[in-house]
Amino acid sequence: MTQIAPQPGILDIAPYEGGASHVEGVANVVKLSSNENPYGPSEAAREAFRRAAFDLHRYPSTDHGALRAAIAEVHGLDPARIVCGAGSDEIIALLCQSYAGPGDEVIHTEHGFAMYRIGALANGATPVEVPERERVTDVNAILSACTEATRLVFVANPNNPTGTMVGEAELRRLAEALPARALLVIDGAYAEYVEGYDGGAGLVEARDNVVMTRTFSKLYGLGGLRVGWGYGPGHVVDVLNRVRGPFNLSTAALVTAEAAVRDTDWATRCREDNTRLRGWLAEALAEHGVVSDTSTANFILARFGGRDEADACDAYLKSQGLIVRRVAGYKLPNCLRITVGDEPACRRVAHAIGQFKAGAR
Repeated sequence: MTQIAPQPGILDIAPYEGGASHVEGVANVVKLSSNENPYGPSEAAREAFRRAAFDLHRYPSTDHGALRAAIAEVHGLDPARIVCGAGSDEIIALLCQSYAGPGDEVIHTEHGFAMYRIGALANGATPVEVPERERVTDVNAILSACTEATRLVFVANPNNPTGTMVGEAELRRLAEALPARALLVIDGAYAEYVEGYDGGAGLVEARDNVVMTRTFSKLYGLGGLRVGWGYGPGHVVDVLNRVRGPFNLSTAALVTAEAAVRDTDWATRCREDNTRLRGWLAEALAEHGVVSDTSTANFILARFGGRDEADACDAYLKSQGLIVRRVAGYKLPNCLRITVGDEPACRRVAHAIGQFKAGAR
């Protein structure tokens, strides 16, 4: 028998499962399982990607200077405090690699993104799950769970898969009360969907123990290219740049993301359309007896009477060519997470759920 074994904690990781995109025996499915922008990237981003084909033989920039400058210009940030990665997933992984190890603790909330726990275990740290309050981050519960071993506290705001968020004052209170050696990480993957929300950037600039992560995979429609970024204190960004791979982003990813972030008109159009259709879909489902919390992201967490009903509805939607996301793995067995698609997709899923509820009576 082999004596070769991975580091402690790794075999405790359940492999991450992305949203399904196919249904056996069903053609022309509508994928509403991965919170993707139904309109895709802007034409400016598409054109930048096409032009990148002429430079595929060249190594990409190692400092991501042009992309960092564009992000800083659009968001009013300091480019020197921006670090880029292969999706915000890589920034999360780099934070865990750099600041958490054996004997350390990483806090996340009970319905938080799976990568927080995975990142902790991958580096030998102990993930600590704290309860939410009716699917909303509970700052008091987080502070009660903090110990001298706490090194990272992850808060997704807006949260996935709940769609809820907490205010800046609560995040500031959390940052001020953390143990001296702990970092607060505000995961802003869905921040662009909240009008006027800076994703925690102001708090990052005011303190030395807060980091913000963002992504191009959602509003900007670049999930297939894997581009994310973080904004943090200089001392944290310096550390992350020491451990990240020098060529972690391709030239195609860099130039496409730069074009995407500069196309603010497209981002505004996508945000406004999502806001309109999200409200419509929530009301339509409520009329069928399917409730949801007020979402601030590009999805709705639909709540059913129990797991059996949620599973049955999911199966019915699949039979109609509609793929949504079961979230029992996030301790929400009675819920389905439904991405806000374009208008025809929203109307289809609302109609199908109405048919399902009528047939179940």
